Amino acid sequence: MAEKITTGQWNRTLLHRQHLLERVAEDAIEVLDRCVGLQAQDPRAPFFGLASRIADFDPSELDDLLTDREVVRMAMLRSTVFLMDAEDARWVRPLAQPALDAELAIHARKLNGVRPADVVTDAAELLAGGSLSGTELGRALQERHPDAPASTLVAVARCALPLVQVPPRGLWRGSAAPTYRLFDDWVGSGEPAVTGDEARRDLIRLYLRGFGPATVAGIQSWCGLTRLTPLVEEMEADWELVERIGPDGERLFDLEGLDIVDADRPAPIRLLAPYDNVLVAQADRRRIAEKERFGRLRTPNGRSPGFVLVDGWLAGSWRIADGRVHLEVMIELSSSQRDDLETEVQLLQQFLDGNG
Repeated sequence: MAEKITTGQWNRTLLHRQHLLERVAEDAIEVLDRCVGLQAQDPRAPFFGLASRIADFDPSELDDLLTDREVVRMAMLRSTVFLMDAEDARWVRPLAQPALDAELAIHARKLNGVRPADVVTDAAELLAGGSLSGTELGRALQERHPDAPASTLVAVARCALPLVQVPPRGLWRGSAAPTYRLFDDWVGSGEPAVTGDEARRDLIRLYLRGFGPATVAGIQSWCGLTRLTPLVEEMEADWELVERIGPDGERLFDLEGLDIVDADRPAPIRLLAPYDNVLVAQADRRRIAEKERFGRLRTPNGRSPGFVLVDGWLAGSWRIADGRVHLEVMIELSSSQRDDLETEVQLLQQFLDGNG
């Protein structure tokens, strides 16, 4: 019979696997891999995400990984920009293509009769062996397809081709607009480590290692893939996954052999990055946030603030304005919680001030 877990156990297990119960002394790429990449449409968000998980994190470490081409920023899961280990991106990016194709179909309506396939062919030719800014790529494509908007032409290319946003975009001090290069030209040619259903299984394994236990809906909402239930059930039948029962009767899946953390494990206050995937794109968000409270942080333009966790639960947000950290806390705090929150704010402020 499947083991039932409480809300507290579900919460603490997620935080433990995400290194949010205790900062770790590990390399940035190891933590990045455990998080299965970090959402990165805000170029600085991954730096804040790693700072909340790694003791004494130095942003130059991530800068070096980007310039050395060991990690990449590119449109990936859910057609969203992720920062990910380059060799993982090589096999994850093809899995994201259906979501990217759906976005491409929307952009194609604005091409005024231009065939998307022709735009893709031309973009690949223009980018072969070199880099172009989004503006340069749009201008060059519009010379060949003058009836289509330049921004739409670039969007079609971004969806159809594996385009890396190369530095200085994405560096800690980087401020440049996106400059694109073909993945194989930037990282080097090679074959994906896995493909097809085995790649989907690997993605399920990675997600559960970093975010489990989870519902199938939770896996799918994070990665943007659909129809994963048969694969998950096959993995359970092969004894690779175990089934658990959530606090409200949810059917949860987890990797065999991974521990469930006690609900009474202390959870320190943490300032999570904007777009942090413990909260964003989560069908299982109830394990860490009340629905109404998370809804209050939604913005009309879809931009994400940073998030404040108190005792393991969403309790507010943070933003940077004029170089200073500003808080919006939604709950009453005890005296000790206010002190702990101030300590975390000071750590984040020192991270900003000390790294210019």
